[in-house]
Amino acid sequence: MTTDDQLAKRYERIHGQLKDLLTKTSNTTARMSTIAALLHHKFSSFFWTGFYLLENGDLIVGPYQGPLACQILERDKGVCWAGIREKKSIVVPNIHEFPGHIACDSRSNSEIVIPLPDKKNNPRGVLDVDSQKLNAFSEIDKKWLEKIVLLI
Repeated sequence: MTTDDQLAKRYERIHGQLKDLLTKTSNTTARMSTIAALLHHKFSSFFWTGFYLLENGDLIVGPYQGPLACQILERDKGVCWAGIREKKSIVVPNIHEFPGHIACDSRSNSEIVIPLPDKKNNPRGVLDVDSQKLNAFSEIDKKWLEKIVLLI
């Protein structure tokens, strides 16, 4: 089991690695793809790792790693829409207890959603990470994933 300090140091290394990798292009899709792939393969507990992006009032799947995703999330339901509405990160220890949860894959048990801010600090989408484990995400994950989305 990873201690909080070890987890924070791991995120710090990943953040540095992403900073170096993301200097190669300013293309948003490429940056999101790189972030999703790196996070997904660095954390064995990350079952689904990716982005949902606002497009014409819909949340549509963007770059991701993991099993098939819902292509469009039902409006105003679930954790991703809550992150958009509330303009804040949301950690859900047990998604089965989250009102209106959207089950794209029944194997997911916990989730973290990080809003992806535009230049005016309004959400233009979210980074969404699911785990098959209950209570898989902590304040450390939240803090570092918030820093990572700012690299986009």
